[in-house]
Amino acid sequence: MTEARVALITGALGGIGAAAVCAFRRAGFEVVGADRQPGADVTTDVATSEGAEKAVQIAVGRGLLKAVFTAHGISGRDLGDGPVADCTEEGWDAVLDANLRSTFLVCKYAVPRLVDAGGGAIVTLGSVLGLVGGDEDFDTHAYAASKAGIVGLTRAIAVRYAAAGVRANVVAPGLIATEMSRRVQSDARIRARLRELQPLTGDLGRPEDVAEAALYLARAEFVTGTVLVVDGGWTAR
Repeated sequence: MTEARVALITGALGGIGAAAVCAFRRAGFEVVGADRQPGADVTTDVATSEGAEKAVQIAVGRGLLKAVFTAHGISGRDLGDGPVADCTEEGWDAVLDANLRSTFLVCKYAVPRLVDAGGGAIVTLGSVLGLVGGDEDFDTHAYAASKAGIVGLTRAIAVRYAAAGVRANVVAPGLIATEMSRRVQSDARIRARLRELQPLTGDLGRPEDVAEAALYLARAEFVTGTVLVVDGGWTAR
């Protein structure tokens, strides 16, 4: 009997994570969804070593771990994030822990399992703000640093573990219609900027757009170390 191909998706109850769970299942993966909130396959906090290891162990118990998508993350504006001169130390620490430390921990425990499985894919969740500077409407510098750090970490993993068949790529969304972007969705002035910011549609993207990009990266056997932007043209300006 062939072992199931397992995909671990963190942040599985969020907008992008939930869309990814559906997309990966349709593609034939046995999906293990992890989230801090009750209702996921695994309720755990991957910003802790114990929580990240738990998520990976449960995924491995379902079959052959072949894909990991770290679809979790926070925006820290309410926690004190902001321009560097105004960002609080508490806000900085909270955002870096929730976004970057957690991604490191998931990769730390998942990569050896992917190596054991003969190779596989890691897809991390970046952001356009990890690639280009944000103006006064998008000036959360801890968030930007966390997402830029994810790019550096992912590319380093791609190079170090390529010979073992492990691929690592980043999907970097622009503004997507999720709970995290509710500030933009409810601000008429910022919404009016969408034609400038994301000229392809002049609107927010869909979680499914990001999920399909992540699925592509999970299956693309000759792609590693890349950043795939899903941003409606934001970074092309």
